[in-house]
Amino acid sequence: MRPVRLVIARCSVDYVGRLTAHLPMAPRLILVKADGSVSVHADDRAFKPLNWMNPPCKVLEETVADGPDVWTVTHGKSGEKLVLTIEEVMHDSSHELGKDPGLQKDGVESHLQELLAEHITTLGEGYTLIRREYPTAIGPVDILCRDGDNATVAVELKRRGEIDGVEQLTRYLELLNRDSTLAPVTGVFAAQEIKPQARVLAEDRGIRCVVLDYEELRGIEPDVLRLF
Repeated sequence: MRPVRLVIARCSVDYVGRLTAHLPMAPRLILVKADGSVSVHADDRAFKPLNWMNPPCKVLEETVADGPDVWTVTHGKSGEKLVLTIEEVMHDSSHELGKDPGLQKDGVESHLQELLAEHITTLGEGYTLIRREYPTAIGPVDILCRDGDNATVAVELKRRGEIDGVEQLTRYLELLNRDSTLAPVTGVFAAQEIKPQARVLAEDRGIRCVVLDYEELRGIEPDVLRLF
């Protein structure tokens, strides 16, 4: 496995492809991961990069004698490019991280995923499961499914739904919607409890919120008297 490379540099960034985007010259963190992905970060957000290129991709580093260095990151399938014009490098280091043991979810959250996959129509009539733990370059999506209209839906599951979970799902959606075989992909944020701020953020981004009843998914009748 290749080492992870961390570069802090004053650079500008241009994305050239189906969409174009430009980041003006400024100090930024460039992260080259072992899987070959390249992402560009600022320090004003937690984990979401300003721009990135997913694997498979190739990095060509060109050193110019009387000008800035240029990195051209080319995607192996689409041919889209991320062009970094580097004016000054303040830090450049590589680190072997080794094999990651993966995210260990607590029992309830893991069981929620299993139960919801088994009873996927809890999300709506006509829903069908594609798979659990759908792999992406930035981690697995809890559940990928299709709705009654056969459109792709990504589901992020939490015991307690907070803003960081919405941000995580937003990142997955941005990535999945780049895949023409899946797009358009909408999101469902599902949890036993969803904080008001998380609900507002999710709905503002077009993400549907679903509150799950763990006992009901397990098939346990509520402990209340009912009249028949």
